[in-house]
Amino acid sequence: MVAAVGSIGTVRLPLLRRILRADPGDQSAAELQRRALRQAGTGLHHDEVLVVDAGFSVADLLMESGLRFVARVARNFTARRNRLPMYQGRGRHPAYGMRVRPLPRPHTGKTIAATPPDATAQWLVAGRLIRAQVWDNLVLSTAQPGAATFQCVVIHDPRYQAPWVLATNLAVSAYALWCLYRDRWPIEQVPLAAQQMIGTQRAFVFGGESRYRLPELALLAGNILAYVAATSTAVAAGFWDRHCRPTCGRLRRVLLQVHFADVPVPAGSLRKKASVTIHLPKGVQGHRRRKGVLTPLANSLRQLKAA
Repeated sequence: MVAAVGSIGTVRLPLLRRILRADPGDQSAAELQRRALRQAGTGLHHDEVLVVDAGFSVADLLMESGLRFVARVARNFTARRNRLPMYQGRGRHPAYGMRVRPLPRPHTGKTIAATPPDATAQWLVAGRLIRAQVWDNLVLSTAQPGAATFQCVVIHDPRYQAPWVLATNLAVSAYALWCLYRDRWPIEQVPLAAQQMIGTQRAFVFGGESRYRLPELALLAGNILAYVAATSTAVAAGFWDRHCRPTCGRLRRVLLQVHFADVPVPAGSLRKKASVTIHLPKGVQGHRRRKGVLTPLANSLRQLKAA
C-alpha cells in the first residue's frame, strides 16, 4: 500500500496511490516489497520522499536509482565507513571500511560498544528533550568503499522506550528526519478506518478473486471515510471532549445515531444489474432447505443406528 500524506486543516491525511497484489508466480514478501519500491519510486514527485517502516531492505532502497528514502532499520543494524582504514603493516591490506554500530548490543554475555557518532543534535518538543546521533558517509556492511552511501541517525525520544534507528540518503538535518518519519504514521489510519467504520474485520470471503478485492475495496472505502471525517465538522463525543478533532471515531458516533430510513436516497436507479436471474428460484423457494439424497452406505448406517 502506497499513499501520499498531506494535510486538511490540522489533520494529517493519507491519500492512496497504489494497492499492490502479490505476484501469482512469486508470492514472497521480499518480491512484493521490491515491486512496491519500484512502483513507488516512479510515482514520486520532485518534492516527495519515500518513507518506509522496518522490514524493507536498505540494499533494495539503494538499488533504485534516484530514489529518495527514509527507512527505519533494526536496532542491531550495522554499516561500514566509506573509506579504508589505515594499513597496520601486518597481514593483507583491508578491503572493507570500519564497521559502524549505532547502538550497543549484547553478545555472549558481553556488551559490544556503539561506535561514537560523527555529530549530535537535540531539540525540544512539548517539553521533551529529543536527542539525535548521526553517522555520515556510510555503505552497507557487505559493500566496499565506493558503493552507494547513506547516513544513519539514532533518535532518542523520551516518549518511547526504544530509540529510532533511521537510514536515509538525504542530506538533511536530524530534526527533518524526525519530522519525515512521523509523517509515515497517518497511513495506519486507512486499515483502522476500514475496520471500525464498515466492519471489515468481521467479513469473510472464499473466492480466489474476492480475497483480493474485499481488502482492496475496504482500504479504498476507509480512505474515503477518513477524508469525509476530516472535512466534516467535528462533533464532541461528550462534555469531556473539549478539544474534539474531525476523526473517524467521532464520525462513527454521529452515524450510529442516524436511522437508515432518514438517509436521503437520490432519485432514480443507481446501477442496473444486467445479469439474467429468471432461472433462479425466488422468495421462499430460493432459501427453502431440501433433504439431500442418502447414499446406500449412509442409508445402511442410518438403519443400523435406528435398530
